[in-house]
Amino acid sequence: MLVTWSTMNVTQNATCLYGIQTTNMIAKGYTRKFVDGGPQQHTQFIHRVTLINLKPGTRYVYSCGNGVLMSEQLTFVSMKDGSDWSPRIALFGDLGFVNPQSVPRLINETKKGMYDAIFHQNGHIGDEFLNLVQPIAGQVPYMTCPGNHENAYNFSNYKNRFTMPGDEDMDKMFYSFNIGPAHIISISTEYYFYLYYGILQVPKQYEWLENDLKEAAKPENRAKRPWIITMGHRPMYCSNNDNDDCTHHESLIRVGVPYLHFFGLEKLFHQYGVDVMVWAHEHSYERLWPVYDRKVSYEE
Repeated sequence: MLVTWSTMNVTQNATCLYGIQTTNMIAKGYTRKFVDGGPQQHTQFIHRVTLINLKPGTRYVYSCGNGVLMSEQLTFVSMKDGSDWSPRIALFGDLGFVNPQSVPRLINETKKGMYDAIFHQNGHIGDEFLNLVQPIAGQVPYMTCPGNHENAYNFSNYKNRFTMPGDEDMDKMFYSFNIGPAHIISISTEYYFYLYYGILQVPKQYEWLENDLKEAAKPENRAKRPWIITMGHRPMYCSNNDNDDCTHHESLIRVGVPYLHFFGLEKLFHQYGVDVMVWAHEHSYERLWPVYDRKVSYEE
């Protein structure tokens, strides 16, 4: 379990105290200075600590700080081992900051232990928003996916404020992990729409994605984790009438670069048998029949 928090002032000795009933274990981490790249050069300090030697499926208490000044005590339940169990997941996108009607319910249900993980596709990344969701993100693994609201300064706030799996050269914009019988893949659809941040980010993610899918689709891995689930912000399909990418016949996400059809995701997902694709962005709830190439698929 990895804990991330920020402070406005320089503090060293990133420390978490934790344990099953009392905080009798200690973990040390590291601190990095973060400047957001905007004209005001907003600066803060991001702290990360990994909690180790956790027993599977066990409730822990913890608090974090610099070893002297510590946060309030929070709780979490460590992830269960293996694939023979059914995770309980809350999944949502575009969680707003103004009049966030879902947040009180999410806080209440998180405190009741109703979720094993949260999957959040795009929201906001400022201090006020993160303070708003802290009662949720501080008590359950909070897995994120970048969207258009995080694009400022080349997604620097998103990349620095959240800590997702994967190597540093992946920018934490795309990654995968296992939970129970499912292999989860989170990608950045925003790479296709913010090319002024770098065009090579599209093939880089695509190459990683294909290799990850190949591994997940191997018979021995599919037998252990039969579900392959992807999440990205902008959908391939939608029935809205707002001229977004998903309303176009040849969606950029679905078929790739116009006319050349490079790096489209639908064919790749179909080839490796992705079971479920989860999207956001449209601010509407919609479910589709199994679809491939704009047609309902009746394949087993």
